[in-house]
Amino acid sequence: MAQTISIGAQSFEFIREKNCFLVDKTGLIREWWENADAVTLITRPRRFGKTLNLDMLNCFFSTKYEGRGDLFEGLSVWKDEAYHKLQGSYPVISLSFANIKDTSFTEVKKGLCQIIRMLYNEYDFLLDSGILNEDEKQQFQSVSVDMEEYLAVSALNRLSNYLMRYYGRKVIILLDEYDTPMQEAYVHGFWEELVRFFRKLFHAAFKTNPYLERAMLTGITRVSKESIFSDLNNLEVVTSTSEKYADCFGFTEEEVFGALDEFGMGDKKEEVKQWYDGFCFGSQRDIYNPWSITNCLDKRKIGIYWALEDYHLRVAGSRQMPASSHLARCSRENTSSNSLVSKLIREGNAELKMDMEALLDKAIIETAIDEEIVFNQLDDNDTAIWSLLLASGYLKVEYAPEYGVGGIYGLSLTNYEVERMFRRMIQDWFGKSAAKYNDFVKALFLNDLRYMNRFMNQMTGAVFSYFDTGKQPSEQEPERFYHGFVLGLIADSKIDYVITSNRESGFGRYDVVMEPRDKTKDAYVFEFKVYDPDQEKTLEDTVESAKAQIEEKAYDAALMARGIPGERIRHYGFAFAGKQVLIG
Repeated sequence: MAQTISIGAQSFEFIREKNCFLVDKTGLIREWWENADAVTLITRPRRFGKTLNLDMLNCFFSTKYEGRGDLFEGLSVWKDEAYHKLQGSYPVISLSFANIKDTSFTEVKKGLCQIIRMLYNEYDFLLDSGILNEDEKQQFQSVSVDMEEYLAVSALNRLSNYLMRYYGRKVIILLDEYDTPMQEAYVHGFWEELVRFFRKLFHAAFKTNPYLERAMLTGITRVSKESIFSDLNNLEVVTSTSEKYADCFGFTEEEVFGALDEFGMGDKKEEVKQWYDGFCFGSQRDIYNPWSITNCLDKRKIGIYWALEDYHLRVAGSRQMPASSHLARCSRENTSSNSLVSKLIREGNAELKMDMEALLDKAIIETAIDEEIVFNQLDDNDTAIWSLLLASGYLKVEYAPEYGVGGIYGLSLTNYEVERMFRRMIQDWFGKSAAKYNDFVKALFLNDLRYMNRFMNQMTGAVFSYFDTGKQPSEQEPERFYHGFVLGLIADSKIDYVITSNRESGFGRYDVVMEPRDKTKDAYVFEFKVYDPDQEKTLEDTVESAKAQIEEKAYDAALMARGIPGERIRHYGFAFAGKQVLIG
């Protein structure tokens, strides 16, 4: 009979004692121990078993589980008798930052101090153990939510000292979701404060800690070394492109197909592969998201389970944030959990939107990737979004530079489930006003400039913010923002039109061309210009300048070369000044 599936269970002990469905990942224990790295940081997408794997390590090594070899009976690590002696033999400090999601540095620091205080409470027997002197007892009891920062950043180091003296062995530290509070810090404008705090905390816990046997940290993203790991030269970083632990997080195809057979779904293997296969870690292909697979097995139904509600891809709340941040705008305008990725793509430049369109057409895009770039370059680096999407599991590496650094990567959407999610996102962006968008396209086809202008100004008034569009023509390349917005508006016409952007034609590069698939219909050429008071007196002047550029640069040339007569090519100039738009 198939095992019971416990959705969301993250306690290894609970799963084993209740005989719930579990894919054996105890090979991680052996691989980690034999690698003997001092401090290991492993980044994997959400719902990939990071929390469960850390709890498994805790159950295996912690003295709290001494004599609990029964939890590992029948699993691969227990077949090696040398590992029997390791079980339950080390003091382990296990903590998680998963719930640290406050919106100010003061509250985040309190949350972190509360976690440390709870750790100390677990070991309060040390106060009566006879190993602490009076000063140490006083320091032990001074650990609180409101403790001074110098006590907080050294607390894990001190606890390691006490535990080593009590048990006679150095400690293991396990830290889950280390980057969760960093996301909130960036969103809510206290990044520098938290980085400074973490740098001191991590230095004391993982660098200058002579009582540390080894440590493992997990998260979704790799925060740049210069931020918090600047002096941790003992840190081994394992990202999605690394070979280490490649099959320890996520299910392999063999594991998935075996589970499908066990649960009577063996006839669904090819469909499951189409939907959920595609994650790649190092050279290990055919990795599946455990959350999607366990839900599929539990519900006996193939569908979208890995929803875009990743904490590291969302923003919540409407507190004060740096006004220039994409994330700040996201929080002000959209407090739902489906947020940062959609916002970054929607507000991204036109090239990014065309790349997204190519991805949805199953193409491979080529871009530079820096796995250290995530939060603090999202606003300023056009390629950072791809690094974020790769780290979060929404893209996979099709091919990489020979030496893995400084080259161009080929990226594609991970699988059909991800493709469906992105299509749903795009529908959400524009679907709320689908009828209006259709009306806008209809007005375009009818050359109804009055309606087009009224619609555009209503939309910009409701959707655009001051910082979306830039304060001056030279700032934040606002033309690219408008460019992408208009591309979204005309997306409904793709069935009948080929939409191209930023392509060469005549003597320059046009902004947008709509080429009819039926050559008896009209074609359209759009040119976008942001009003510059140094160059034009009015928006009308800006419109005329845009239309003149279409003529001067002969943007019609490519269309005419493909058999569309000049009289069937319409020219539209779009002039923008913040939220005000004029089309002519």
